[in-house]
Amino acid sequence: MKNHPKALTMLFLTEMWERFSFYGMRALLMLYLTLQLFRDLFEPEKSQTAIGIYAAYGALVYATPFIGGFIADTFLGRRKAVAFGAILMAIGHFVMTIETEFWLYIALAFLILGNGFFKPNISSIVGDLYHKNDIRRDGGFTIFYMGVNLGAFFAPLVCGTIGELYDWKYGFGLAGLGMIAGLFIFLRNQHMLNVREHREETEQGYIVTHEQVRIGAPSNPEQLSKKIFLGITTEYIIYILSFFAVGGCAYLVYNFKLMSNVLTYFASAVLILIFIMALRSPKIERERLFVILILLLFSSLFWAFFEQAGSSFTLFTNTNVNRNLFSWQIPTSVFQSINPFFILLLATPFTLLWLKLARKKKEPNTPVKFAIGIFLLSLGFLILGFAPYFVSQVNLEIPGQDFPVLIQAAAVPLIFLLASYLLQTMGELCLSPIGLSMVTKLSSPKNVGMIMGAWFLSVAFAHHIAGFIAKQTTVAVSTEDVMWNYMKNTYSESTYIVTKEEFENEYKNPLSKALYKGMEAVLTEGNNISTNDGINTFSIHTIVDSITVSLSRQNIQHLVADSVEFKSHLAATVFHGISHVYDVGNEAVQHAIQNKFVNEVESNTYSITTRYSLSNLFQYTNVFWNLGLIALAASVLLLVLSPKIIKMMHGA
Repeated sequence: MKNHPKALTMLFLTEMWERFSFYGMRALLMLYLTLQLFRDLFEPEKSQTAIGIYAAYGALVYATPFIGGFIADTFLGRRKAVAFGAILMAIGHFVMTIETEFWLYIALAFLILGNGFFKPNISSIVGDLYHKNDIRRDGGFTIFYMGVNLGAFFAPLVCGTIGELYDWKYGFGLAGLGMIAGLFIFLRNQHMLNVREHREETEQGYIVTHEQVRIGAPSNPEQLSKKIFLGITTEYIIYILSFFAVGGCAYLVYNFKLMSNVLTYFASAVLILIFIMALRSPKIERERLFVILILLLFSSLFWAFFEQAGSSFTLFTNTNVNRNLFSWQIPTSVFQSINPFFILLLATPFTLLWLKLARKKKEPNTPVKFAIGIFLLSLGFLILGFAPYFVSQVNLEIPGQDFPVLIQAAAVPLIFLLASYLLQTMGELCLSPIGLSMVTKLSSPKNVGMIMGAWFLSVAFAHHIAGFIAKQTTVAVSTEDVMWNYMKNTYSESTYIVTKEEFENEYKNPLSKALYKGMEAVLTEGNNISTNDGINTFSIHTIVDSITVSLSRQNIQHLVADSVEFKSHLAATVFHGISHVYDVGNEAVQHAIQNKFVNEVESNTYSITTRYSLSNLFQYTNVFWNLGLIALAASVLLLVLSPKIIKMMHGA
């Protein structure tokens, strides 16, 4: 960093700790939702609920920077916005340690609002350290991006491992401490932002000059300190309203379906606003704004696919990737460190590459870098399409409600996951830091905060799309629905038939638990079920007994205690659920044999859980393959359009 402004080091460390807190929480969020908070729900309801919350949270995290950038440009200034955002996020992380659904939404709301103030403004301050045509700008943003990923690398290893293996609240609490550290560094070193360094390259070497400025200070301090209501200044009105907004954000995360509509309208309004702004601007500024809009669309596609890492990739890793390393099984949350590890490994080579190409006047323009990034992303998904050719039966430990459960699963080698992360990371290095730099170069100084917010808004919309994509990886028809339909159709004349609502409220969870108890009994009695040994060969009494044991812990025990007939109905219903699992697994095995993923001799050794797991694996890899093809087509399109886009940039 010696050739860059000193303030870059301070911003690097501030962002590093903020990202430590952000990614520490993120590494745990999907696992916490599916394994702890919503553990009484079952697939696909549990996964879809968790994915919906995660997508709404991710979307709002990147939507609020538009508002935060506007408030900083107009009132607060970037310094105050960064500090206030850090405070809000610290509160959010500590509230996450309260393990109830209500406080989950409140905690996520604090994180969303805090990020809205923090994220666009610290990035804008980095841009303000450099003059417009300083060739170090892209390198500075890449170094800053290393700070992001240094925190993101350590966070899953520390917060994720401790939270997953010991207690969720410890992981969330450590994330909060990280945010406090970032806030302390920023507040103690703000004086570094009072000087802007200008470095000019000459034949004799570099000439360095310093300019006295107040980077990130409020644009109109008098307006900020003006008392406008009950003697309260504009600044504190902003703070108070932000705390009131917590309830609204919490509700949008809770009602993530409503969030989808709100985000769509909000994003559309912002795009229209920027389009109108472009039409009213001089030619050069207008065409540069059009370039931003075009690249926003391609950026949204990139991030919609890339952000599968926090949702469907996490669930895929947990259930269908061989995480065994010798005698140790790697916790799922640790894999959130792979992407930042590769960034730390490759960021410096990429920075040196861009500088070397720039000196030779051969550096690819921004649109070409975007196209390369999307192409590498496509390869990262396409490689997973070949993973089923190497599938095998593996013992995986899945964290359960009370204790971990060891299952036999259809898993693919870890190398495919690592290769996918590597290719996606290389794509990210071509697009993300370059995109931030592009916004600061193409935007007018008076609107850079708002345009930076719009850039993050495109990522917000991408999270919304990412949630829709992730839901495609879940099972279309749940075993619980199969059991309900069987109960309804078979016992329509029985006095024991219940309504759909009663089934959902009273019987679904007990029956689902009984289903897995029944499967466990089947596996215990029959060892590993193969193609030639159907579940009908096993004793129905074993399953009835296991169901009774499961139901004895539920509130409906009184219904079955004296009723052999009702017990038989429940047993038959669960037995039908096991049959469904078996049938789905058999179909997956036949598909695997036809496509030469496995041979018939090998498949005969697969247990019932492996067979069912195989169907889930195909659901994941089919979605990932299609994403790869779409990204490949997008990269080619952008490459074709790049000459026209470069012309519209007018040398920026």
